[in-house]
Amino acid sequence: MSLYENTQKLIARAGATMNLSPEMRLIMNEPERVLTVNFHIHRDNGKLEMFRGFRVQHNTLRGPAKGGVRFHPQVDMEEVKALAGWMSIKCAVVDIPYGGGKGGIEVDSTQLSECELEQLTREFTRAIAPIIGPRRDVPAPDVRTNGQIMNWIADEYHKIHPNEDDYLAVVTGKTLDNGGSLGRDSATAAGGVHVLEAFLATKNEKVAGMRIAIQGFGNAGAWMAKILAGKGAKIVAVSDSRGGVYNANGLDITAVEKIKDEKGSVTAAVGEQISNEQLLASECDILILAALENQLTVKNVDSVRAKIVAELANGPTTPEAHELLEKQGTTVLPDVLTNAGGVTVSFYEWEQNLRGEKWSEADVAAKLEKSQKTAFADVANTAAEFKTDLRNGSYILALRRIEQAFAEKHSAAESCSDSV
Repeated sequence: MSLYENTQKLIARAGATMNLSPEMRLIMNEPERVLTVNFHIHRDNGKLEMFRGFRVQHNTLRGPAKGGVRFHPQVDMEEVKALAGWMSIKCAVVDIPYGGGKGGIEVDSTQLSECELEQLTREFTRAIAPIIGPRRDVPAPDVRTNGQIMNWIADEYHKIHPNEDDYLAVVTGKTLDNGGSLGRDSATAAGGVHVLEAFLATKNEKVAGMRIAIQGFGNAGAWMAKILAGKGAKIVAVSDSRGGVYNANGLDITAVEKIKDEKGSVTAAVGEQISNEQLLASECDILILAALENQLTVKNVDSVRAKIVAELANGPTTPEAHELLEKQGTTVLPDVLTNAGGVTVSFYEWEQNLRGEKWSEADVAAKLEKSQKTAFADVANTAAEFKTDLRNGSYILALRRIEQAFAEKHSAAESCSDSV
């Protein structure tokens, strides 16, 4: 089953639980706008090469489309549509005035020089420029994209629209010297920690002393490890694309991070070398999924021994695997809630750009904590109301908010019609 089919299945499940209107089911099943672009760059050797890119706007009833841009050889339209749908849900879960969007380019960007990467970014920006903008669609970093790439997008957009004073707000995740927000680098992980702590508080528990395994030691996973270790948790296993490392007594995260920077992988760190599959099955209290989609499936979910699975990545657990986890008594803290810290701080950056302000890191952190803990409470209350799990509760909460926006828009349209 594709990621897009998984997204539709999750929306359908929530819709059935809450008795979602037929109109909203139709609206949520298909994106509002799908754009495929083909463009070229000149490689450093003078050769012209074509690339294909995508931008999807899933639903903009609650505000401008919002979602990252990924540069990866496996990017395709089905994936981008799925991720855009998740963004519609995620933004509504944390109640920020955005809709869902996503974009990407089919490219192995690791094989491009700096000059070629800049060309690629600028040409892609020109190709999608007609549909993006500070109040239309606001991209952000994702897989293999970063602050510098966002700077190039903002600059190229400004060249195309030189009269827009608020052009910096066309993207978020920019570098700090170009309108970026303090606290953005750690936002996804920090938001995940707030959700985890809020859930543990309902059980009168704390992260201190918990044994934690983290699949994915990229930006979000590494920050998660550092924050949790700082709170007294024992990080027993971490992994990246090459494999992982395990230590029952707890890993030295500072040392692991240094090894990752020097050697390119955590596998060189002190501890027992393990595979990603072994990490998923490791002896731990909390399993954090911070890598890629579809990591837990019906084929390996029975091996999970953690009592809590926290999704820091997008779609790391298939719907079927999720159901099996819940049946075996494992609580899943869903991606659309747990990793929403990133888009929340992106929203703060957008606000700062539009207002011409610069908030302190302490202010951003305080706002994020309040937002994530409020969102968890809203999701938990919705799940309790419908006697369902937190993932379904998240989707029900989001669909309610999107349906309300649809009703308000429909009511306004009727008023306009009546006045003619």
